[in-house]
Amino acid sequence: MNIGLGTKLRQLLAELDGDVQAVYEELDTPFRPRFYPIVRLLLEDKEASVGGIAEAIGVTQPAATQTINEMKRRGLLEVESGPDRRSRTVRLTKDGRQLADRLRPVWAAVHRAAADLDADLPLGLEAILDAALSALRRRRFRARILKELGDTL
Repeated sequence: MNIGLGTKLRQLLAELDGDVQAVYEELDTPFRPRFYPIVRLLLEDKEASVGGIAEAIGVTQPAATQTINEMKRRGLLEVESGPDRRSRTVRLTKDGRQLADRLRPVWAAVHRAAADLDADLPLGLEAILDAALSALRRRRFRARILKELGDTL
């Protein structure tokens, strides 16, 4: 049975994120896998707008806002209103920076584990995902579906 590409991708993400989350729980940390790209960005840039974060990590602004709000509730981020009240500046808190320092070895281990997974595959997963995302930027999946449908609708 062909369960579909989207279902397989969701299964893969659930497996990967679930196991990373299990490690965070074993370490008794308030961190979640979806926090990682935001923390990495803020470690490099020190601060960013909500829109800038959304663009940099490739999610919608509402999705970024939801994750930022959760991280703020956990004491990892501080959010300041900008001069026009529509923009907001996001920074790591002291606790957020300390947790990031504590998790650096975990993140390094996750990257090594991903390389180990890649080595078990006939083709490198990260390279395939990068190529797929690049191809979809050139021509969206919707356009591909509509081309395949042709005049059938």
